[in-house]
Amino acid sequence: MTESETPAGKQQIGGELLARMLAAEGVTTVFGIIDGTYLGLYTAFEKYGIRLVSPRHETSAAHMAGAYARSTGRLGVCMASNGPGVANILPGVAVESGEGNRVLLITSCRRTGIAYPERGGTFQYFDQVGVTAPMTKWSGAVHIPERLPELARQALRTCWSGRPGVVHLDVPENVMNGAFEFPADAVREPATYRPTSPLAAELSQVSAAASMLREAEFPVIHAGSGIVHSGAASELAAVAEALAAPITCSWGARGVLDESSPLAIPNSTLAAAKSARSRSDLFLVLGSRLGETDWWGRGHHWGGSEPAIPKRCIQVDIDGEIIGRNRPADLAVVADVKVFLTALLTELQGTPPADVVLEGRKQKVGALVEEKAAIRAELDAPLAGMDTPMHPAHVPVIARRVFGDDALLAIDGGNTAVWCAHYYRNARPDAIHSTFKFGMLGAGVGQALGLKAAHPDRPVLCIIGDGAMGMHPQEIETAVREKLPVVYLVMCDRQWGMVKLTQQFGIGELRTAMGIESEGTINTDFEEICFDQVATAMGAHGERVSDPAELEAALRRALDSGRPTVVHVDVEPTAHLFAPNLLEFKEMHGEPVG
Repeated sequence: MTESETPAGKQQIGGELLARMLAAEGVTTVFGIIDGTYLGLYTAFEKYGIRLVSPRHETSAAHMAGAYARSTGRLGVCMASNGPGVANILPGVAVESGEGNRVLLITSCRRTGIAYPERGGTFQYFDQVGVTAPMTKWSGAVHIPERLPELARQALRTCWSGRPGVVHLDVPENVMNGAFEFPADAVREPATYRPTSPLAAELSQVSAAASMLREAEFPVIHAGSGIVHSGAASELAAVAEALAAPITCSWGARGVLDESSPLAIPNSTLAAAKSARSRSDLFLVLGSRLGETDWWGRGHHWGGSEPAIPKRCIQVDIDGEIIGRNRPADLAVVADVKVFLTALLTELQGTPPADVVLEGRKQKVGALVEEKAAIRAELDAPLAGMDTPMHPAHVPVIARRVFGDDALLAIDGGNTAVWCAHYYRNARPDAIHSTFKFGMLGAGVGQALGLKAAHPDRPVLCIIGDGAMGMHPQEIETAVREKLPVVYLVMCDRQWGMVKLTQQFGIGELRTAMGIESEGTINTDFEEICFDQVATAMGAHGERVSDPAELEAALRRALDSGRPTVVHVDVEPTAHLFAPNLLEFKEMHGEPVG
């Protein structure tokens, strides 16, 4: 009998069995709020080397788990108690599943006999599996104790298959807290119930891809968040160098290549990305669904509908169902992108593209570098101004200078996120975190805590708008209590900036059509919250800055304090409204043209 086995005839608490199974999967951290309905689960955590980090709101637990998973490549685990706790975590479930983060949600439900189906009038109960099923990869309930190990294995298997997302396991309180006799092999090594090696590509497809890439005049690589989840950033960079091919990326893959690289075309220079694609005759799409924020891989952002240069496409993804969905693929490869790129690099090193081909590509890359530099110079012009309150462009630039390459950044808010996308230079593939696909306000508060729990030795910063921070300020207390010294840098303009700008441009026409005689915007302005004072009231360090000349010193004091910190930054409200590339942002929400 191994150490993981339970002696025959010996009973075990259902929650402890589940904790043992998590530990066997390498789980060391769980995020969630305590409750009596799963007392048997979290009581066992310490015994099996699992730390429980408790936020003040369950939605934050989901975001903490998602950021933890995305930044480590490990499984993020969160939990919520029956009824209200599960209701509270639902927004986080929708977001983290949409973002494609590998999260296991464990919930409790009312005891067997009154749930699934409900007896009628049951306290703190709703169909938790029925509600979560449409927004998760898999959602299942343990109706009887004997099936707990089997269904837990099903949940864990699904967590590690295909595109990452949220998986939900619902366990009745009497199973969580009761003692039962489980099979001796209920807890098994992961390799006995799920594949533990990434999915490899067929060698013939790798060879075909290499031939197409050698022969192309100017290939362009488009990287999606699959690069982040598979940990393939170094392989991506090596293949790009071997091909002399520039890299564009989806919003979810921001930073897969150091943005100072000549081959990196970040989303802050969208015009250069459009230019690269217009010159390209072959796209290598890696781990990207080519979704709406990628213009569906079509239209003039991808070279036009009837380009003068025929444009072929190689698409590689772990999920075969998305290949060719939005843009036809000439070569479809279902594989882990890291494994594929490793094999592709071997092919290219054995037989590289011809020197004359590489030289032609490098000349085109040189032209793109000049184009990026011109765009960058135009973007950086506002940094010359030192007015008070400060221009919002100063905030991410100064923060980047203070926090350096090693920092982890959570970005939250509407226009705040846009300013960060254009002014915070990324150098590491695990550094930038946000809700790229959902744009969920308030998620960054919990994401920062999850990042710090995963990486205690690295500085963690959250740049967030005052609207977003107002949704979850209670988690400042979590940072203090859990000893997670994150820095929240709150850009305050006392308005729903992105919505206000939209109203200013569109509300007049709508009012005219409705015959309404009125002016101004509707409910877009706030009263002030002094977030620095909120922080100090909760035991954190707080500062307030309006002058850009004082921000660097305030951020260095925050780092030196070793405490959770909130820096309230007053930004110029009108300037904050006009974030860069907003027209392009609006355009991506329409059908692609050209």
